[in-house]
Amino acid sequence: MAIYNLFEEKVLLEQISGGDEVAFRRVFELYKKTILTFVDNFIHSSEDAEEIVQETFLILWNNRQSLTGIEHPRNYIYTIARNKCYDYLAKMARNQKAMRHAWENSQEALNETELLLNSKESIMLINHALLKLSAQKQSVFRMSRYDDMSHEEIALATGLSRSRVKNIIVEVLKHLKVRLKQASVLSVLYCLFTLFR
Repeated sequence: MAIYNLFEEKVLLEQISGGDEVAFRRVFELYKKTILTFVDNFIHSSEDAEEIVQETFLILWNNRQSLTGIEHPRNYIYTIARNKCYDYLAKMARNQKAMRHAWENSQEALNETELLLNSKESIMLINHALLKLSAQKQSVFRMSRYDDMSHEEIALATGLSRSRVKNIIVEVLKHLKVRLKQASVLSVLYCLFTLFR
């Protein structure tokens, strides 16, 4: 709809409240693209944005009996979408808080990464981050962490010095910590909540 027609949209909501699926599809077609853009800009995740849009319209349909009193349909739909975004971001924040809590309980930066290595949720991120490293660094790290080899055993297997093996492992752990922090949504949450207060 090129021009916002409040009367027409209120009529559509009244029709939806009576169970009119055609009116519901019309409202969905009117708003799906703009709601998707709004949600995607809010949470910065295209896949999750599509799911939130579907949930938004599902809520609209499930609450159809209460639509007759809505004065501003557009605001009502955007409010549902915004609340679903807040729910999504709160869930992400809880996950991030749990991860940060594990880091804060650790004494050293390297131990923080060690804790994350044991986390099933981090395995995919870690494997992806390892792919960014040279084959030598990947090999040394895998021998150390997955094959449980000592620095001396790795040095013998690779022909590297023991100190070089130790340095590689430290470098890889630092790299992993940086990559895992980059995956963090805390900075996104801060910006969004600041903008939409």
